Amino acid sequence: MEKTKVLFVSQEITPYLPESEMSLVGRYLPQGIQEKGKEIRTFMPRFGSVNERRNQLHEVIRLSGMNLIISDTDHPLIIKVGSIQAARMQVYFIDNEDYFQRKFVFEDENGEEFDDNDERTVFFNRGVIETVKKLRWTPDIVHCHGWFTGLIPFYIKKSYFDNPLFSEAKVIYTIYDNDFTKTLDPAIKSKLRLAGMKEEDLKIFDNPSFFNMTKVAIDNSDAIAIGSPQIDPEVQEYINKLDKTILPYIAEDDIVNVYSDFYDKILAGNYDK
Repeated sequence: MEKTKVLFVSQEITPYLPESEMSLVGRYLPQGIQEKGKEIRTFMPRFGSVNERRNQLHEVIRLSGMNLIISDTDHPLIIKVGSIQAARMQVYFIDNEDYFQRKFVFEDENGEEFDDNDERTVFFNRGVIETVKKLRWTPDIVHCHGWFTGLIPFYIKKSYFDNPLFSEAKVIYTIYDNDFTKTLDPAIKSKLRLAGMKEEDLKIFDNPSFFNMTKVAIDNSDAIAIGSPQIDPEVQEYINKLDKTILPYIAEDDIVNVYSDFYDKILAGNYDK
C-alpha cells in the first residue's frame, strides 16, 4: 500500500521565522506526520527576514527558471530548499527578488502593510502549485496554513481540478488568529485569473478584504481546521453556518495524532460534519 502523501503549505515555519502559534505548527506537524509513516512536502515563502546563510538554504536549479506572469510582467520563480536536521525534513522556499527580498514579512518598518501583498500571495500560491507539478508529486492531502496560502484551495478547485496531480486531492485550510487590515488591491481579480475560472468565481475578488479572502479559501476547501483558540468573529460566524467538515481547535500536545487521524478519515470519506 502506498504511503499517504501530504503537502503542507505554511505561511510561517520556525526556526525560519520567529516562534508563533502558526510557525510552531508549521514546524512540528509535518515532522510528526512524517513520523506517522506518511510522505510529506513542505513549502513556505522565502521572506527577506529568513537568513539564508544561517539556515543553509540553496537554490534548486532543476526546479527554478520558470517565469510567472502577473500584470503582464514576467516574475522569475526561484526555488530554494533548507533542511531541519533534527526532523529529517526538507522545506521548499518560494522566492522572487521583487516580492520577497525585503527585511519585513507583510508590513514595512512603520507597520504599513505592503501595497503589493496581493501580488505576493498570487505569486506564492501559484509558485507552490507549479513547483509541485515540476516535482511530479501527487498529494492526497493539501493542507494550507494562514491567509497567505488561501488561494491554493481556489486554484486547485477552479483551475487545476482536471490536472491529474491535484484532481483527487483533498484540501484542508487551517484558520488562525492572523489577519490583515488593509483591503488588498482589487486588481488581484485580474492578476490571479487562470484558465478554467468563471466570472462568477472571481466576483468576490472585487472586494479582497480579509473576510472575503478567507471565505474563498473556506468555500474551496474540503475541510476546515481551527488553529487558534480565538479567530476573527466574522469568520467564526460564517463557518458556524456551513455544512462542512470542521476540526475544532486542539492543544499543541495532541496535534499530530489528531491531524493524522483527521487526514485518514477525510480520505476515507467517513468524517462526521
